[in-house]
Amino acid sequence: MAYQHILTETHGTVGLIRFNRPEFRNALCFALLPELRRAIDAFELDDAIGAIVLTGNDLAFAAGADIKEMAGLTSFAEVFAREFAGGDWLRIATSRKPVIAAVAGYALGGGCELAMACDFILAAETAKFGQLEITVGITPGGGGTQRLTRFVGKSKAMEMCLTGRLMDAAEAERAGLVSRVVAAAELVDEAIRVAAKIAAMSRPVAMMVKECVNRAYETPLAEGLLFERRAFHAAFSLDDQKEGMAAFVEKRPAVFANR
Repeated sequence: MAYQHILTETHGTVGLIRFNRPEFRNALCFALLPELRRAIDAFELDDAIGAIVLTGNDLAFAAGADIKEMAGLTSFAEVFAREFAGGDWLRIATSRKPVIAAVAGYALGGGCELAMACDFILAAETAKFGQLEITVGITPGGGGTQRLTRFVGKSKAMEMCLTGRLMDAAEAERAGLVSRVVAAAELVDEAIRVAAKIAAMSRPVAMMVKECVNRAYETPLAEGLLFERRAFHAAFSLDDQKEGMAAFVEKRPAVFANR
């Protein structure tokens, strides 16, 4: 499938999506988000793909929404009708297959929000995260006040959203925004390696684990524990459970059939 604003590749069992507007620091124009949705849809439907990596380039993951386009939106009715920051923006978070954000350079505004919508973030030491919407007279709209607060806590999120202060990779790791910081030259290769490791696991179990972890953010503890326990019970109906445990007992690598 041909795209104008993104590039896609496959690396064995891993699907790679790369933002491709380098002249605009990968700013998220109106046409890019539907392409991102279609790319995720395609990888979701591809049985050969077990995990997805989303990245940009060395200078920017995505430096926010395209302000020149946004400046032309002048009314609530127009923005509401477009479902701006909804619709296509939400597709990453609804992917059943794990999605890893590999962030180098700037992840600002909508770029930071898209990274946070992924299942976890690997960051180069050059990464910088921020919610700069207040500096152009708007609020975050794609999760900047919600996911960021859940990741780093109220105080840091409030400061970042009210001032537009940037958070570097080291602080982002300390605050829990990113999983790990790796060398910029190794970022995409490391993200693909991690994604391939995930893809080598049982696909149904990986999806179940993802649902369980996400449920922790959305329910009281008692309900989350019940959801997790039922997923654990359900896993014993899988062929992959039988293979995984047999392989452990027999001291050999498991070969999962994804069923």
